[in-house]
Amino acid sequence: MGLSDRLAAATRHSANGAANATATEQERPNGAAPAGEAPGSAVTSASSLAARRKQKSPEGTDPFRDLKRVVHARLVESIGPKLYDANMTQSELEQQVRLALQTTLADTDMPMTSADRTRIAQEIADDILGYGPIEPLLRDPSLSEVMVNSFQDIFVERSGKLVKVETSFTDEAHLRRTIDKIVSKIGRRVDETSPMVDARLPDGSRVNAIIPPLALDGSKLTIRKFSEDPYTVDDLIGFGTLTRQSADLLAGCVKGRLNILVSGGTGAGKTTTLNVLSSFIPEDERIVTIEDAAELRLVQDHVLRLESRPPNIEGKGAVTIRDLVKNSLRMRPDRVVVGEIRDAAALDMLQAMNTGHDGSISTLHANTPRDALARLETMVLMAGMDLPVRAIREQVASAVDLIIQQSRLKDGTRRITAITEIVGMEGDIITTQDVFLFDYAAGVDEMGKFKGGLVSTGLRPRFIERLQDHGVHMDPAIFASGGRR
Repeated sequence: MGLSDRLAAATRHSANGAANATATEQERPNGAAPAGEAPGSAVTSASSLAARRKQKSPEGTDPFRDLKRVVHARLVESIGPKLYDANMTQSELEQQVRLALQTTLADTDMPMTSADRTRIAQEIADDILGYGPIEPLLRDPSLSEVMVNSFQDIFVERSGKLVKVETSFTDEAHLRRTIDKIVSKIGRRVDETSPMVDARLPDGSRVNAIIPPLALDGSKLTIRKFSEDPYTVDDLIGFGTLTRQSADLLAGCVKGRLNILVSGGTGAGKTTTLNVLSSFIPEDERIVTIEDAAELRLVQDHVLRLESRPPNIEGKGAVTIRDLVKNSLRMRPDRVVVGEIRDAAALDMLQAMNTGHDGSISTLHANTPRDALARLETMVLMAGMDLPVRAIREQVASAVDLIIQQSRLKDGTRRITAITEIVGMEGDIITTQDVFLFDYAAGVDEMGKFKGGLVSTGLRPRFIERLQDHGVHMDPAIFASGGRR
């Protein structure tokens, strides 16, 4: 049976079903309920509501759903081997797919407008070459996050706000195929034995997927997008993330080889800030980056990128961040940049900072600079070393010079809210002083956006002398009390 015959048969079947339903309805008295249901009963209402919901389901919203399914199958059948041809470039593959797609669509005799034909061709091409219905969302530069709650329930983050979109996957199997396509490209896997995975897209965007049995209502996919053109410090100043004064200070701190931690909650923009800080590292230094999923995109030439590895299906072969930190110290690094410290790797990172690897930069999850110090202390204890708390705090106070606190405010903007210097120890307590703080007192405008920015506290940091020893001279006007430009 040809494609046109199958489509015609499907159309006749749908029409016959509708006619039978109409005839049955006409045979009943006006207002009568179906057999076995009392008129006006709760059963009748529930059945009607279920029927209406079924009619509105995504399965019935696209009149070309069957056509796309048949064309997709025929296209894969005709060019399937070419999809995995290692000798074919991406542009050549795209050209082959689109040519075969036009030919396959031309063979159909189903009436459709040119706009429908173009839309169907694009959707099928996205499914084969990209990531199906979320491919247009990933191409949209105004979106910062794509969240798939179920195959028919997709949200995006635009300008810091969550918005539901109309697009959807065909079914759960379609969503699972897309997840498999994403994770398999970087050698990861997701199945019932390993139902959670962290991965990345070719542009560095962060991907997290979790599937049943851990996800009770179907597979979940979360993609945190990164700009194809990495943000610069001028971009962050334009966004209001920081001010020109604070940017000058941070650039001097990186060039002066201070050890820096970027602290903040999930989605606060820590990785973007880490990327910008890394851009201040001089070109003549050897940099080793260590991440769970490689997201950093440094502009320097001498960069060695390391990525951790999860265990295989037998539970063996895992390579942790801690393993990579230890190994990086044998690679003669001038700088060690760790994407995120989240476990016992904190101890090795502190030891690296205290043994001649100045200028290291990392991130961690915490709500305030003081919380960041407490969490760092807790993660050191996770290493299993029976160290006294005072010894850990002395290590932290000696290793870390600066904490940059970043927050995602309720208006959806991502701001640096504190730049805090680690001063030293007083008794058993690590002492700190804030160099810059966010000015919440400035209030919000009529749109609910915070009007404040980073303001100098007027305190001159003690590390200024260290910066001068490295040939970095800071303008004293940066630290003028309340100054901001």
